[in-house]
Amino acid sequence: MKNALPSRQEFQKTYSKAKIPFSWPSSIPTIIPHRIRRKLRSKVRSRQSPSSSLAALQTSWSPADTLHALRKHRWSYYDGQYLLLVILGIFSLCMIPSPGPLGKTAIATLFLTSLILPVTRQFFLPFTPIATWLVFFDACGFIPSDWRPPIWVRVLPALENIFYGANLSNILSAHTNTFLDIMGWLPYGIIHFGAPVVCSIVIFIFASPGTLPVFARSFGYMNLIGVSIQLLFPCSPPWYENMYGLAPANYSIRGSPAGLAAIDKLFGMPLYTSTFTGSPMVFGAFPSLHAGCGTTEALFMAFVFPRLKPLLIGYILWLWWATMYLQHHYAVDLVGGSLLAGIVFYVAKAKFLPRQQPDKMFRWDYDYAEVGEDPTDKGYALADLRGGPHADADEWTIGSSSSYSSGSLSPTEDHQSLWEGETLASHSDTEAQR
Repeated sequence: MKNALPSRQEFQKTYSKAKIPFSWPSSIPTIIPHRIRRKLRSKVRSRQSPSSSLAALQTSWSPADTLHALRKHRWSYYDGQYLLLVILGIFSLCMIPSPGPLGKTAIATLFLTSLILPVTRQFFLPFTPIATWLVFFDACGFIPSDWRPPIWVRVLPALENIFYGANLSNILSAHTNTFLDIMGWLPYGIIHFGAPVVCSIVIFIFASPGTLPVFARSFGYMNLIGVSIQLLFPCSPPWYENMYGLAPANYSIRGSPAGLAAIDKLFGMPLYTSTFTGSPMVFGAFPSLHAGCGTTEALFMAFVFPRLKPLLIGYILWLWWATMYLQHHYAVDLVGGSLLAGIVFYVAKAKFLPRQQPDKMFRWDYDYAEVGEDPTDKGYALADLRGGPHADADEWTIGSSSSYSSGSLSPTEDHQSLWEGETLASHSDTEAQR
C-alpha cells in the first residue's frame, strides 16, 4: 500500500509559512473572563477613530508645513498677542545682563527654531506666554529703581483692617510649630511648583483636544498680568511689616523667607533663604500669584473633573492659609490673585476653551470639539432665527468648518490649518471659502 503520509519536503513546503494564531494554553487558568476581554478589546478599537485626526500630534519636521499653515491662517486682532510677547521678550533680554549678546541671540534662535518646526511648534507656541512671563519676572530685578514707582507700605494693611477688621496674617502666624510649618510649606513651597506639570499631563490625557494649549496660555497670561500689576503697584508683604513696621521701603531692601526660614532650619539647608533674598520682585505682594496659579489649576481641573470641585476648593483654602501663615501675603492679596485667575479662566472658557463631552474619557475619544459656552445652557438653539445654521458656528468650533451645517456634528476635517488648531484664537481658516 502506498504511504499516504506526505514527505518531509512536502510537509515543510505546505506548513513552514503557516501562521498559527495565539491562544491561551489550556493548562494556564484565565484570570480575565473571555467576555470581559472581548469587551475591553472592543472599547480600545472603538477609540481608534479613522475619521478623526483631532487628537493626533504633529510629526513633521518640515518648515514648509509651518509656512503653509501661516499662509492659510486668517489673521485677526487676537494675533496681536504675539507682538506683545515679542516686545516683552526683547525688553526683558535687554534688561538681563547675562548671558551676553551671543548667548541671548543663541537662545532666541533656538526658540524661534522650535516655532518653525511643526513637531516642536505644537508644544512651544502655547508655552510662549509662560516663557515670556519667566523671562520678564527675572528681568524685573534689573530694572533701575528710578524707573519704578514708589512702594506702597500702608495700603494693604489698611485694606486688611477695613475688609476683615484685623491682620489675618499676623493672627495665623502668631502661634507656630513644626507640624504647622510643614503643612504650610507643602502647598506653598512644593505643590505650587509641581502642580502645573501634573495638571498639564492630566489635561492632555483626559480633556478635550485643544484644552491644554488654552490652559498654558491662560496660565502664562495670568502670571504676566500679575507681574505687571506688581511692577506698577509695588506693595510690601506682611513680613516687611513685622520686620520694619510701616516705615517707608526702598528697592535696596532684600527679600525674606519669613516663615519658610523654619523649613531651612529643619532640613539644615538655606534653600528658601537664598531664593527669597535674591528674588527679583521683593515687593510683589499684590496680587498673590501663588493664589492665582492655584486657582487657575483648580478651575481647569474642575472643568475637566466636575466631581473634584470640593477637593479643589479645599486645596485653595489650604494654599490661602499657608501663604498667610508663612507671612508672605495678606488676605486681600489672595482675593486679588484668585479674582485675576477667575477672570482669565472665564474669558478663556467663553472664547477659546473646548467643551467637555460627558461620554468621553480620553482625548482620543473625541471626533469633534466645540469652543465656547454651550448655547443650549442659555436657552438658545443651534440654529438662528431664520432656521439656518448659526452664523458664528465656525468661530466656536475646533477642527471642523461645517460642524453645524447639517444640524449634526461631523468629524474633524483633515485640512484644518495647523496654526489655527494651535492658537485657538481666530476664525476657522476654512470659513473664508464660504
